[in-house]
Amino acid sequence: MVKGIAFLGFWTLVGLAFAGQMYLVQSKIGVPVSWSFAVTRSLADWYVFAALSLPAIAFSRRFPLGCAPLPLLASVHGVASLVFSLVWMLGRAAVAVPLEGSPFRETLRHALLATLFFNLLVYWVVIAVAHAASFYESLRERERRTLELERRVTEARLLALQMQLNPHFLFNALHGVSALMYRDVDAADRMLVKLSTLLRHALDRTDAQQVRLRDEISFLDKYLELEQIRFGSRLSVKHELEDATADALVPNLVLQPLVENALKHSIEPNTKSGVITLRSRLVDGGRIRLEVEDNGRGLAPGASAEGGIGTANTRNRLSELYGRRATVEFLPGSEGGLKVVLEFPHSRAA
Repeated sequence: MVKGIAFLGFWTLVGLAFAGQMYLVQSKIGVPVSWSFAVTRSLADWYVFAALSLPAIAFSRRFPLGCAPLPLLASVHGVASLVFSLVWMLGRAAVAVPLEGSPFRETLRHALLATLFFNLLVYWVVIAVAHAASFYESLRERERRTLELERRVTEARLLALQMQLNPHFLFNALHGVSALMYRDVDAADRMLVKLSTLLRHALDRTDAQQVRLRDEISFLDKYLELEQIRFGSRLSVKHELEDATADALVPNLVLQPLVENALKHSIEPNTKSGVITLRSRLVDGGRIRLEVEDNGRGLAPGASAEGGIGTANTRNRLSELYGRRATVEFLPGSEGGLKVVLEFPHSRAA
């Protein structure tokens, strides 16, 4: 419907433009015509062109550039342009009889002498515009398919990374239960119950690549409750989270591997009480900053924090989601431990 209105509007504007030209030229040469005559005559010409442009466009799609050798294609469209011109003359003469009261034969003879080459030109313009529109549509369709393919590839990579993360998390949690089993069976039992709840929660969110930060922290708190059974009073957690970040979208399970690394490398080897601090805040440039900091021994001289499935997984997922707009840094903690800082573009959940 919209395309039909636009199509008719385009040919009407062309007709009115030629009507204005006729009106001004006739006045200038001393043979003035009325505006209504100029509009009627011009619109009759161009509405016939509009009707014939439809089969011309269909013909151009049937025989587009590249479908045959250029000389053959030019010959085909050359014959078609002659047919287009002759049919226009017949159509225009038929319209002139009731509209202008002109004899059919006289109007046809005048059109044959005065408009033959102009009609050929109109045909070629219609064909050129039709080809340009077809090329544009093909380009847009290719771009759409390319973007769709890239999106599917990215989703597949993200899903593979997430599927890698889930068993990694499960194996580590079961290892913790196994170690606790020899010391405190009741505590190991409670840990298994909490682990089943946590895994159910994790599986429910497997298809979600991004979640609200408040949901990510809620899941993380459940995970830390699980680890609290194992560490007892040796583990405490601090939250320093800005309210403005609660509904920010973050990658699903982006913080859990970092917290797990802190427990494994900083809290577990120490006999003193360990503190893990979770921070979030908005920074300049429309970005969100997440931090996981511990008070452990930090990195040994020359050691790297880049290893491990969890850390590599976090880096890869951020790269897939945000490209170079995401950063991961490993910095000294304020109390001698390690601080992992994530920054990426900020967006809010709908």
